[in-house]
Amino acid sequence: MELRQIQTFVAVTQTKSFTKAAEYLGYSQSAVTVQIRLLESELNTKLFDRMGKGIGLTAQGRQFLDYANKIVMEMNRAKHFMRLERELYAPLHIGTLESLCFSKLPQILFYFRENHPRVPVQITTATPKELIEMMENNRLDLIYILDRSRHSSSWNKVLEIEEPIVFVASARSDLAKHRKITMGELQDRPFFLTERNENYRRELDHFLESKGMEITPFLEISNTEFIIKMIERDRGISYLPRFAVKESVDEGRLSILDVPEFQKSLYRQIFYHTNKWKTPEMEEFIRLAGRG
Repeated sequence: MELRQIQTFVAVTQTKSFTKAAEYLGYSQSAVTVQIRLLESELNTKLFDRMGKGIGLTAQGRQFLDYANKIVMEMNRAKHFMRLERELYAPLHIGTLESLCFSKLPQILFYFRENHPRVPVQITTATPKELIEMMENNRLDLIYILDRSRHSSSWNKVLEIEEPIVFVASARSDLAKHRKITMGELQDRPFFLTERNENYRRELDHFLESKGMEITPFLEISNTEFIIKMIERDRGISYLPRFAVKESVDEGRLSILDVPEFQKSLYRQIFYHTNKWKTPEMEEFIRLAGRG
């Protein structure tokens, strides 16, 4: 009797479906069916009644479920104990964007410093295209990007969280007093933007092009922290992820502008290459990033 057979049995009882259990476990439906048959064969009993498209536990199945739940619970406790006991020490190389680097990474790095001080962390910032290339050439352990939802058979996606992109101005700006603003009202204002052809700047340019409009930025720079500092001093307008400006907005230095005709979100995503073994250090970073 194998642990995965017991885990599959528990998943089927929880989802009440071989198909849903397969989706939850990441197996094919045929694999789930085979594992249940092997388990029934070893126990020499029938665990499920098949009734049309539905299934239900037999009396023996209900009895075995008590044992199965205890086995899975004890195994999870053992895994948790081993994780707590294991000291992390392997190097961790993360590729990310400027905006994520200063908005999302400090709290994660602080946690690593306090709880895993032996882990040497290296951060590389670049564009999504450059980061993907580095990941595919095994020069990065993980990439943490903000972009359209991306997929590839050669990548493992382990995080995807939707993030709104917003227009912002100084809280002292006359625009901060407007309830709703059109793109036409913004077009001739001084813009401080990230570099062309990358993630949220690309989405803005595509929208403007579709409307026959154009913005000539006063400044283009990859450093979002610098852009935020300039905007806070009432130097113009920018278009940035809401998470990047949240602190400035909460503290009353920036205002988010309501521009109904252009509402856009991208996705915070973490990937690693399918040929790369996911180390405990990578797993810990992923867990922390998923908390916000």
